[in-house]
Amino acid sequence: MTRHILKRVLSAIPLLVGINLITLLLFFAVNTPEAIARAHLGNKHITEEQVHVWLVSHDYQYPLFYNANASGLGAITQTLWWHKAMPLFIFHFGMSDNGSDIDTDIKTRMWPSLALAIPLLLIGVITNIVFSMFLLIFRYQLVDKIGNIFCVLAMSISPLFYIMVGQYLVARTWLWLPVSGYVGGIDAWHFVLLPVIVGVAGGIGVGTRWYRSLLLEEVHQDYVRTARAKGQTEWQVLWRQVLPNALLPILTGIVVIIPSLFLGSLILESFFGIPGLGNYMLEAIQQQDYAIVRSMVFLGSVLYIVGLILTDIAYAIVDPRVRLGS
Repeated sequence: MTRHILKRVLSAIPLLVGINLITLLLFFAVNTPEAIARAHLGNKHITEEQVHVWLVSHDYQYPLFYNANASGLGAITQTLWWHKAMPLFIFHFGMSDNGSDIDTDIKTRMWPSLALAIPLLLIGVITNIVFSMFLLIFRYQLVDKIGNIFCVLAMSISPLFYIMVGQYLVARTWLWLPVSGYVGGIDAWHFVLLPVIVGVAGGIGVGTRWYRSLLLEEVHQDYVRTARAKGQTEWQVLWRQVLPNALLPILTGIVVIIPSLFLGSLILESFFGIPGLGNYMLEAIQQQDYAIVRSMVFLGSVLYIVGLILTDIAYAIVDPRVRLGS
């Protein structure tokens, strides 16, 4: 198992290099450094000297991968790849195109994102599993059919609808929670609770149907029939037998959500005014700030790969066949 994890860690290095390379190529395929400089300086009445000064001050004056005007190692080190992409591998994100320190911004904004994403993930997973198991109790009956229709309807509604309804009813009409904003510390729950409720409500349709399909595959297995024959109730069978055996695909699904724990939710953070990393990423895209975009893409890739490795470890804990190497 240790050898397998080490192999996965080593294989992540070329993967991260490729992601960095693709991000660099895609961004400069859309915008040249001169176009980026003019966009930040303002396109009107900008001289070539002003553009050159901006490029030099932001390390954009180099060619992409190879500098023919430099000698020796300078042909590689005096390039955009070396100055913009290589520092990411030591988690040095540098300065944004607007002049702010990205490292400081990430450290500051990660806490609002985590304050929103962690309860949203935990409450969402628990709620979806409980609802899906409730439907399984009445599978193929009227309650199950009504529940599936409800899930399909919930899936068909735009997330913006849940946000608008939540803000109108809970914040504006009932005045239970603030419409938007955020403060740090223990009072953060007051601003995070409504986005969490909206996020759980918006994902309950997809989550319930997915968990129901996973658990339904296990309900008809022989070990389940054996548990029923021993006198266990349907709830006991679902909690003690079915759910533990369905943990592997559930863990796989949760891995996909792990980057959002750090990067936050773009829509929720934007509409509820939470200064997290999701909002940070959205603002960078709107402002065409390549430094922030490449940093966040790289960070999200690292978190996703870490999530996959943690899943391998979780597999070994949950499934003895993985631990024994069979």
